[in-house]
Amino acid sequence: MPLSRQISATSPVLARQFARRLGLFYGAVFALSGTHLPFFPVWLRAIGLDASWIGVIIAVPAVTRFTVLPLITALAERRQALRGALRLTTLATASGFAVLAGQHQPWLVFLVYVGLCSLWTPVVPLTDAYALRGVMSHGLKYGRLRLWGSAAFIVGTLLCGGLADIVPSSELIWIILSVALCGAASGLLLQPLPPLPRSTGPARDGRSLLGSPRFLCIIAASALIQGSHAAYYTFSAIEWKAQGLSGLTIAWLWTMGVLAEIIIFALSPRFTLSPVILVVIGAIAAVLRWTLTAQEPHAMGLAAVQISHGFTFGLTLVGTMGLLVREVPAYLTARGQGYYSAASGVVGSAASILSGPLYAAYGPGVYYAMAAMAAAGGTLMWLGRARLSLQPHKAASGG
Repeated sequence: MPLSRQISATSPVLARQFARRLGLFYGAVFALSGTHLPFFPVWLRAIGLDASWIGVIIAVPAVTRFTVLPLITALAERRQALRGALRLTTLATASGFAVLAGQHQPWLVFLVYVGLCSLWTPVVPLTDAYALRGVMSHGLKYGRLRLWGSAAFIVGTLLCGGLADIVPSSELIWIILSVALCGAASGLLLQPLPPLPRSTGPARDGRSLLGSPRFLCIIAASALIQGSHAAYYTFSAIEWKAQGLSGLTIAWLWTMGVLAEIIIFALSPRFTLSPVILVVIGAIAAVLRWTLTAQEPHAMGLAAVQISHGFTFGLTLVGTMGLLVREVPAYLTARGQGYYSAASGVVGSAASILSGPLYAAYGPGVYYAMAAMAAAGGTLMWLGRARLSLQPHKAASGG
């Protein structure tokens, strides 16, 4: 039975406590992303790595999403140990950044980062699986839980952006490490999840998802749209710094996008459009965003492009999660998130690796390739809209 049909009534006090602690954890997880995404490439450049090496290293998280990540999410689900897995992976992430801080040779940075990301990239899908179980058990709203992560992303970005104007770029890794330690500490506060209903216990084979054309359509379309952000994540801060923008200005540009994302998450319970249409709108917005970014906009143009992040990322995520809640049964929540992250990893790693030489050759022209990716994802979702509007198949839903 899909998650949306398994919501059970629980104590409002327990539900609020669960939401508060999960919100804090989401905050710590995404504060780390807020410091890492914009400024980790700047640190790589500061320690002497060239654009090709940076492109390869930034692709590592995406590669681990379709190699190591599905194994970890499946293991955590089989053992019904989502909370334990989150505690272990956040501690391993902080330890990995501590080791990485002492590396400066490209191949050593690469190897340490591979090990770090192998245990870091499962954190978000495991957290989303834990959150969706909370949605099921406590009657909560995913968007309202997830917005705390986006809010903390802003805090992390602004904090690191402000410090980037004070400390040398080669020291930014220590800020990232400090935030990673906060994530490990907040994991200790997570509450145990209620046990799954007994009726879902025997069937735990995830192959039913991979055999579902509907599920594959959802994760492939979303992966293409979200993967189109690869060049932005990798080179936007570098490009803006080259244009003479300060670290704090770059942080504010990222903040504008995440504020728009927070608004989308906060309003998501009121959306009446189907999840399919939400994803298609996100794809159209991405095509426009990357086409405009390729024109090297300044001032107001950059601000408008950044605000569209609420649609390109936020609306796409809300629509995707709405489809996955309908399509994936409770006992496969973590594996469903793992497969989704794996698909995003395949597409994202290819886009990130490709964006290195494309950026070196064409500069901002790399965003035309990102626009084409988003168009492909939107087209795939649009073509599958009739099938996805139907009720989930028994094979996929476990009902």
